[in-house]
Amino acid sequence: MLEQEFDDIKKIVEQLKIYCAIQDKCEWDVIQKMKKWSLDGKKQNKILKILNQEKYINEERYSRSFCRGKFRIKKWGKIKIANELRKKDVDSLSISKGLEEIDDYEYEQELNKQYQKKKNAINEKNTFIKNKKIASYLINKGYEYNFVWEKIRESKQ
Repeated sequence: MLEQEFDDIKKIVEQLKIYCAIQDKCEWDVIQKMKKWSLDGKKQNKILKILNQEKYINEERYSRSFCRGKFRIKKWGKIKIANELRKKDVDSLSISKGLEEIDDYEYEQELNKQYQKKKNAINEKNTFIKNKKIASYLINKGYEYNFVWEKIRESKQ
């Protein structure tokens, strides 16, 4: 009985190693996968310990790749990226290390691009309404409120 349980855990660990090797995963992702397989908490903890020891799961590495990807591909701002990582129970230290991956100059350039893109897409005569729509768009993308409004004020001059 105990030997069969060990074999089951070994098979599950191998499947999860493949799952984690394909793309960086955080503990939350792996736990969700194990919940789909209806594994009890005791087995989950054993498996997580093995995956952490063998470096298949690394929260900081995950956070860094997540931040790079969401910024470069989806053009998200830092607030949205950090909130998504918090939803996945990534610790604050790993989140801040991940956000360091985003270059400040690149970030500002992307904010400018997103601003221009939205500004050109809106056909609104009333500048107050137009600026409100642009600000809502950029804030929803996760850019900081003060940066967004500073950009809007800067463009008026």
